[in-house]
Amino acid sequence: MRALILLGLVGFAAQLVDGSLGMAYGVTSTTLLLAIGTNAAAASATVHLAEIGTTLVSGLSHWRFGNVDWKVVAKIGVPGAIGAFAGATFLSSLSTEVAAPVMSIILLVLGAYILVRFTALGLPRGNLGKPLRKRFLAPLGLLAGFVDSTGGGGWGPVGTPAILASGRLAPRKVIGSIDTSEFLVAIAASAGFFVGLGSENITFSWVVVLLIGGVIAAPIAAWLIRHIPPRILGSSVGGIIVLTNARTLLRSDWIDASSSVQTVAYVTIAVIWAAAIAYSVREYRRDKANESVEAIESGLRRKAGDTEEETASA
Repeated sequence: MRALILLGLVGFAAQLVDGSLGMAYGVTSTTLLLAIGTNAAAASATVHLAEIGTTLVSGLSHWRFGNVDWKVVAKIGVPGAIGAFAGATFLSSLSTEVAAPVMSIILLVLGAYILVRFTALGLPRGNLGKPLRKRFLAPLGLLAGFVDSTGGGGWGPVGTPAILASGRLAPRKVIGSIDTSEFLVAIAASAGFFVGLGSENITFSWVVVLLIGGVIAAPIAAWLIRHIPPRILGSSVGGIIVLTNARTLLRSDWIDASSSVQTVAYVTIAVIWAAAIAYSVREYRRDKANESVEAIESGLRRKAGDTEEETASA
């Protein structure tokens, strides 16, 4: 019973972070399942089954609060589902020992860029409102879906920073669209695991408690990002990307850092991350008229109106 309660709390906390920052549900939940001895394929299958419910509720919640760009969901979600099915089907025979560190380096660089960019300069607005092309979103979806299935989490860590870095979509819409499209990824990954594993290795009571915790947290998270200023949200996302991928690298065979080195690295990153958020909060308070969620939304509406006028006059 204690283990089930713990799993429920983990599901709640993981979805609260995932729904607010666009990542970490799979990583958090899978890490706990692996820690108690579950094999990698079964852990990922359990988490993805729970995610069918959590992502559905999360997507509906984000839609209710206006956090979803449905064109982005369609362009990235379908390729993501294909990649997730492929990754789930071949996970039992696929080694990610080399791929994981390489991916972590890429994500670490993206996370550092986002952390510095949003903290120092706020939301990049030069491309804000411009459409995200299918030729960018489709390959991104394939890669993110594959990584998500084979690593037990990765849809958010791959998709969120890449779209944020493009500067074409407000952070809350990036997170809402990534969370909503993950519903398709979760269904496809679960189907792939049933093809590759069957159901005998999955503990369905774990799926249920993870699901319950996540469903409770989903609407809270969707409400939160509707009110968190983009600058602060970007600093928060960048920090968690850096921290999670630094952890993967330090524990990989490439580095295999000692526990003391890992501790020093985590503390250093945490201090820098906290300082970045504090600075973002200060800058937001100093220039609230331009940094608030309402100001960003107003700017996007003006751009959309100007575009419509240009189209009509042409």
